[in-house]
Amino acid sequence: MRIAGVQMDVRFAEPAANLERILEFHSETRSNGADLTIFPECAVTGYCFDSLAEALPYAEEIPGPSIERLQAGCASLGGAIVVGLLEREGDRVFNVATLVDETGVLASYRKVHLPWLGVDRYTAYGDRPFSVTTCGDVKVGLNICYDAGFPEPARCLTLLGADLIVLPTNWPPGAQSAADYAINTRAMENTVYFAAVNRVGVERGTAFIGHSRICDPLGRTLAEARHTEEAILYADIDVALSRRKHLVRAPGTNEVNRIADRRPEMYRPIIEPHTLVRPGGR
Repeated sequence: MRIAGVQMDVRFAEPAANLERILEFHSETRSNGADLTIFPECAVTGYCFDSLAEALPYAEEIPGPSIERLQAGCASLGGAIVVGLLEREGDRVFNVATLVDETGVLASYRKVHLPWLGVDRYTAYGDRPFSVTTCGDVKVGLNICYDAGFPEPARCLTLLGADLIVLPTNWPPGAQSAADYAINTRAMENTVYFAAVNRVGVERGTAFIGHSRICDPLGRTLAEARHTEEAILYADIDVALSRRKHLVRAPGTNEVNRIADRRPEMYRPIIEPHTLVRPGGR
């Protein structure tokens, strides 16, 4: 599979305009052979909403109108799209990433870890188990932005069989270390491909830093945009590499397997509930 990551600017609260640009980028990436095109977090809606009431009119059921447009684009051009948007369920809003192809929604992920930032101050915590979906010959897992700051989501997706973890993101200033170090680390420690696609531009005074990156299962950077301009990244996914967890550097003297070598019986503190107060009292 060839994947593309579109580091794009996003218009706040203008879903029709954003969808038009997403489909234009999809046309370009398809012309360059991309089977899967990845867009940033909240690429359909924008991110910096100041209240739940303000965000609700831009949230939609999934599938809904935006997904239908993306599905039609995939039906016309082929390929698949991962895109971020807001999902409405009753009076709750979720920050979601969806994987769409010509048949409709292949996967939809609700963001589990929420920072005290932008619309995430008002969205509900993701309430569905992590899951992996087959897209072509590649097993794909979805995370969103802040999730990459925690090792557990990527590890869960790896244990579920992911070859590629996709991370639509809206990294603001202060997230440079995530861009520079976390993505390579998540890829290396799980022996998976990891694609982090950030946005650029300024929204309600918040500037987004770009610096999108795609890494291979050894933690090496395959493609990156180390700037704050729009760009498209391309990389090729070799599932044989992501599924080769047993790495033999010198037979009998230097071999590692970061999945088989785990000691889960020693990790109980990780799953113990905590009583720390989150920002906003949530």
